[in-house]
Amino acid sequence: MKLTAQEIYDKLVNEQQILTAIGQIRFHLLDVEIVVKRKDVVGNIIQEWLEGWLIENDIEFSPNPNTQMPPDIFLNPENTAEGLLEIKAFNRESSPAFDIADFKAFINELIEKPYHLDTDYLIFGYVMDEENGDVVIKDVWLKKLWEITRPMENWPITVQYKNNILSKMRPGTWYGRSRHFKFYESKEDYLAAFEETIYQYRETRMLGDQWRNRFKRSYRNHYGVEIEFPQWREIKDRYIF
Repeated sequence: MKLTAQEIYDKLVNEQQILTAIGQIRFHLLDVEIVVKRKDVVGNIIQEWLEGWLIENDIEFSPNPNTQMPPDIFLNPENTAEGLLEIKAFNRESSPAFDIADFKAFINELIEKPYHLDTDYLIFGYVMDEENGDVVIKDVWLKKLWEITRPMENWPITVQYKNNILSKMRPGTWYGRSRHFKFYESKEDYLAAFEETIYQYRETRMLGDQWRNRFKRSYRNHYGVEIEFPQWREIKDRYIF
């Protein structure tokens, strides 16, 4: 059966009560089985587990053959421009630090496939008891890209910037409060911030002059409607205090 991302969220959280379940990660080799107690493997395991859960519940999907770009899976295998789903998991006792996408690759990805902007993010916040290896899902969120992105110091979107290299887009802590930054309210405001980041980063600055027009043309060709979004300077004061 086909389900939307929202229906999957509802089934996990409301119908099957995932927030009350307790899990473990086991490894079996040469007749020896252990319970894994290392937190750093849990996130990847949850992503794999969800695919198994989809199969077990007869929910249609197909994995993305390009593992370097979102989404992880397509919920409509016959039309991979719809039903895009990213699966993310992080240690709920720390801030979310998963990668959203490679920044430079995403610049072209949005032009070639503007519908990637509407990808759903199914995010699991877990905790692990390191004494017995029990894993508990504390929170599950279903978010859009702009709902987990905000400005940060020196950049209009949350990114990984190290040694003068802007590599990955990262989330902010959307479930907390910031005294200085606000999460984006719409895809249009996110696009304004994304475009400004293209301008600000020296390696992509040359792309900035034409990126807006190229994206708008691609969006119009795919959806049959125009999309307008503001300049960053017009909205900056709403998101940086």
